[in-house]
Amino acid sequence: LAASLDGRIATARGESRWISSEASRAFVHRLRARTDAIVVGSETLLADDPELAARRGGRVVHRPLRVVVDSRLRTPPQARILDAERPEGAWILCARDAPSRRRARLERAGARVIEVRRRGGHLDLGAAWRELGRLGVNECLVEGGGGLAAALLRAGLVDRMHFFLAPLLIGGN
Repeated sequence: LAASLDGRIATARGESRWISSEASRAFVHRLRARTDAIVVGSETLLADDPELAARRGGRVVHRPLRVVVDSRLRTPPQARILDAERPEGAWILCARDAPSRRRARLERAGARVIEVRRRGGHLDLGAAWRELGRLGVNECLVEGGGGLAAALLRAGLVDRMHFFLAPLLIGGN
C-alpha cells in the first residue's frame, strides 16, 4: 500500500497512480518479479485497469498470474489483465451467484473464473486463499484497494506488509 501523509490512497477523483516514489515503484516491480500471483480488488481494476506485469528498465521481465477479487464479475472483458494469448492467464474470484452471462464473456476473453462462497455479504477470503493454494499459488502479492487490504488484515491472511508513506497531502474527507 502507498498512502499520503494524511492517509489517502487516492485523490478525491479516485486517482491513485504515482502517490509513491520512483524508488518504491522499482521495489514493487522487484516484488512482482518473484511472486506467483498479483491480486487486486475489483475497485482497483475498474479505477486503474492495471497490467500487473513486472518491469525493469521499461521492459516486461515477468508476468505473474493476475487474480481479481470480483464477487459480481464487474471486470470488463477488455481489461488489460485479460488476454487469451497469454498462457499465464488471469483468474477472477467471484461469488457463486455471479451473473452467468458476465462469466461467459470473461471466459471468452481469456479469464479463468473461480467460484468462492460468500461470508457476510463478501467473498470468503479464507476459502479463496485456500482455493488459490490448492491450484498451486504459493505466494500472492496484493496490490490493490484499501477495502481488500483491510478485509485481508481482518481475516488474518497477511504474512507481510509493505507500506509506502508519500511526503504529500492529498486532502479530502
